[in-house]
Amino acid sequence: MDALKHAVDYGIIGLLLVLSLWSVAVAVERWLFYRRVNLSQFSNVLLLEITLTKRLVIIGTVAANAPYIGLLGTVLGIMLTFHTMGTSGTMAVNTIMIGLSLALKATAVGLLVAIPCVVMNNVLRRRVTELLNQYKAQHGTGH
Repeated sequence: MDALKHAVDYGIIGLLLVLSLWSVAVAVERWLFYRRVNLSQFSNVLLLEITLTKRLVIIGTVAANAPYIGLLGTVLGIMLTFHTMGTSGTMAVNTIMIGLSLALKATAVGLLVAIPCVVMNNVLRRRVTELLNQYKAQHGTGH
């Protein structure tokens, strides 16, 4: 069961941290791109939209799935707690609390990753909308 404990501690939480860093890197790259994009270099609005929304799906996917990855850690932590209680034959409060804290830690990290990703995704998608509207206004295309 130590393997399961390490899977939750290092696997689930590690995966969430890697996904978080990846999302932040994509968000920074996209924001810097939006600051320097030249709308006049695009021949049509569809090409512009494809270019502007590139890689945003990564942030949205992490935002949508991080709570579920955290929930997986929660389930594994609770399973570990029940297994430890069952094999030891005792109802030691220490064992129960340690297992539940491990489970709750995974849930918390999942939410701590998901919430900023949702915010980053919304901010970047709003900027895409602004740039598309600016392009349409400059090029006289309808909304």
